[in-house]
Amino acid sequence: MVREDGKRNFALREEDGSEPSEFSGNMPRQAALKAARTLEPGPSEEEAERTTIRLREKGTEKVHEYEGWAWKASAPEVDEADDDFWLNDLDDITKANVSKQGIEYLDDE
Repeated sequence: MVREDGKRNFALREEDGSEPSEFSGNMPRQAALKAARTLEPGPSEEEAERTTIRLREKGTEKVHEYEGWAWKASAPEVDEADDDFWLNDLDDITKANVSKQGIEYLDDE
């Protein structure tokens, strides 16, 4: 279901059917990227462990499946005049990426 601000809510679906977390985004990929950033980051993108991320769109029986991974990267240098000047306090940041695997429709239970 779409909120007034245009965003949709997606529940992270575990293998046992539980839904412990919720992420929002205009598109399913945006929510999947947020979910991927919560994964244990690898030392680099190439060495990051790939994990299946399943997100059920709230209000529907549609489950978006992604392969997701996260890794540590050096924080960018920013000027204090920029809005992101707080990044100067960080050594590393977590980056993430996802690849869409498909959509599954849950059966009526």
